[in-house]
This record gives sequence, C-alpha cells and structure tokens, in this order.
Amino acid sequence: QLKLVESGGGLVQLGGSLRLSCAASGATFDYYSIGWFRQAPGKGREGVSCISRNGDSTKYADSVKGRFIVSRDNVEDTAYLQMTNLTPEDTAVYYCAAEFAVDLPNGISGAGWHLEFPYDSWGQGIQVTVSS
Repeated sequence: QLKLVESGGGLVQLGGSLRLSCAASGATFDYYSIGWFRQAPGKGREGVSCISRNGDSTKYADSVKGRFIVSRDNVEDTAYLQMTNLTPEDTAVYYCAAEFAVDLPNGISGAGWHLEFPYDSWGQGIQVTVSS
C-alpha cells in the first residue's frame, strides 16, 4: 500500500499562491491515480482534483478550475497541487489520496473521482489558511 505525506501548506494572503506536494513510498507510484481532497471546518471532505497514472488526464472541481493545477513526477514519486488566486473559501485541511488504477480506463477514475471510497491510501493532511 502506498504511503503518502503532504507538505507545502501554510498561511497565505488573499490572492496568493501555494504548491502542495504529496510524496509517495512503499509501492509502485505509477500504478496509482492521485486525488486531492480538502475539508473545511464543519464541512465534509471535498474532492478537489485528480490526476491519472501517467499524468495525461486530470479532473477538477468547478470551485477550483482555472486556479489549481495538478501534476505528478513519476520519477520522484511525488504529486503536486499548484494553487493560485487563493481565497478564504480555500481554507481547509488538504489531503492527497491514491487509488490503484492499473485496471481503470486511462488510469483514472471516471465520474466518481471526487468520492472518497475508491481511494486506498490517504496522507495525514496539511493545513492551508487563506487570510483576507
């Protein structure tokens, strides 16, 4: 099972940018698609983005389209979430998660990519706070 560790979170001002990293170990990284989720205080966990095994296919929640970019480096076994034009509504704990995707078309989940249950492994989460 893949072990995931997030880094790169912190405090940023309105309109600022952050890049989250998700370092993987313990299994073959490119067997897995990687999802990014977030959970704001008092709310459920929300799917933010997803990237396929080889990085060719990506998906985004409407709330972050045009502002966030997901990527991965299968040599470094790391996935990234570049976040720009941040607002206080982006304040949350951010998680990366891995889904075993060898048998999935294009190496990525379909319509259910934003749901928690397909993902086998989760990071511990990292706080992102956007001040106004």
